[in-house]
Amino acid sequence: MPMIDAFNTDTFGTVSLTNSINKLPFKPSRIGQLGLFQSKPIPTTTAVIEEKAGHLALLDTKRRGEPATVGKAIKRTTRSFVVPHIPHEDTITAESIQNIRSFGSETDLQTVAQMVNERMTEMKQSHEATLEFHRLGALKGIVLDADGSTALFNYFTEYSVSQTTVEMALATATTNVHAKLMEVKRAIEDALGLDRGTYSHIHGLVGSEFWDAFTGHANVKTAYERWRDGEFLRADLRMGFEFGATGVLLEEYRGTVSGVAFLDPNEAYFFPVGVPNLFTTYFAPADFMETVNTMGKPLYAKQAPDPSGLNRFVTLHTQQNPLCMCHRPGVLIKAFQDTEAAASASV
Repeated sequence: MPMIDAFNTDTFGTVSLTNSINKLPFKPSRIGQLGLFQSKPIPTTTAVIEEKAGHLALLDTKRRGEPATVGKAIKRTTRSFVVPHIPHEDTITAESIQNIRSFGSETDLQTVAQMVNERMTEMKQSHEATLEFHRLGALKGIVLDADGSTALFNYFTEYSVSQTTVEMALATATTNVHAKLMEVKRAIEDALGLDRGTYSHIHGLVGSEFWDAFTGHANVKTAYERWRDGEFLRADLRMGFEFGATGVLLEEYRGTVSGVAFLDPNEAYFFPVGVPNLFTTYFAPADFMETVNTMGKPLYAKQAPDPSGLNRFVTLHTQQNPLCMCHRPGVLIKAFQDTEAAASASV
């Protein structure tokens, strides 16, 4: 019986692997669950974003017959962003499948496929975590590389706007928390301008220590002490709750991969939900000959045999090419608590 060459079949071709890895169950991520980012495939490795800023002004009154106020031309600005390229590889050796696939058998191909599937599942989870990290960076206004320190994109710099920050002063018992959240809300509405009526609510992703200080603050407890017969004191509200009539929903966000914390425990980031085209993930094509100038996919997979021709191993290659953007970074508000004051209050 002739031996089957497991990796030289359509089962392990680029298209089959890519389709397979994109169908695998993905590890749930909060940013993905919120559905904030529109996914948009592009056929190039550079995304060109056009900004069109209208001009709003108070108009002077005129005597009848006098020249009217002349409107200003709409200013258009284009910006180019190179899509990040994130490749990842793993190797399956002959030794790793020895005693699993019977030599010369044509019936045990599924065993090899299962091993490939398991490896790709692990690889995809790493890509999922990376995409979550980039999307959270876009919500914060600064997308960092995997080391947590190198900035890939600073959208405040790119769009020439300053980020509004709010000190919540949660270590002070007399702080008017409602007023602080209204300050956040008004800052977002000012940044939205004419689109201030397009959002459904303000959402806040909150670090763990910020969350504890917020939910433990006297004013917050007082505001909710009779809410649903004291449910506020019994329930785990970390998946989010709206504070009072502010229209601001807060939830605790936790995430750490390889020692890199996604969110500082003493910080919170607020943004509007429901604004059209505010957040987008652009997916560029892979750097394969067969995918040149095609519409990008969220994730690609490919395999390459042992280049020596001895067929001792096969390399699995996956890659994603995502550009996670906030097109109006002025609406991203950062809040923090004074860590020194918080430490003093806990003593």
